[in-house]
Amino acid sequence: MPMTLEIRPLLASDQADWRRLWTAYLEFYESSVSEEVYASTFARQISEDHPDQGAFLAVLDGRAVGLVHYILHAHNWRIEDVVYLQDLYADPEVRGQGIGRALIQRVYDFADENGTPSVYWMTQEFNSTARQLYDRIAHVTPFIKYQR
Repeated sequence: MPMTLEIRPLLASDQADWRRLWTAYLEFYESSVSEEVYASTFARQISEDHPDQGAFLAVLDGRAVGLVHYILHAHNWRIEDVVYLQDLYADPEVRGQGIGRALIQRVYDFADENGTPSVYWMTQEFNSTARQLYDRIAHVTPFIKYQR
């Protein structure tokens, strides 16, 4: 029986699923955030007062299995804004089924609809499984990230 995948905007009623998915994402990167960050991030993702930030949820047969966060921002080398795809995660048991690709495609579609065709993201060098997908749907750049 074919599975039904829906990629849709994050809703207020998705908070428990979103938290479970984002927590797993943070744990993958051996990171964590405070309760205050959980609350403020979720609030921004669903708020009309923050149109520069958003999220999509991947729902497979009625179950939340993935998420993506994005941030729209100005860029000094372009007239139009650009989209930063900040967080992307799919539950391990559904990987290899096109969830990540579908979430990225939805961000690409959002960017195109918004007139902001440039979408970029970063990943850690060791994330070889995800990089196999990224290498097929985007171009790796020579930039190295520095951070204070």
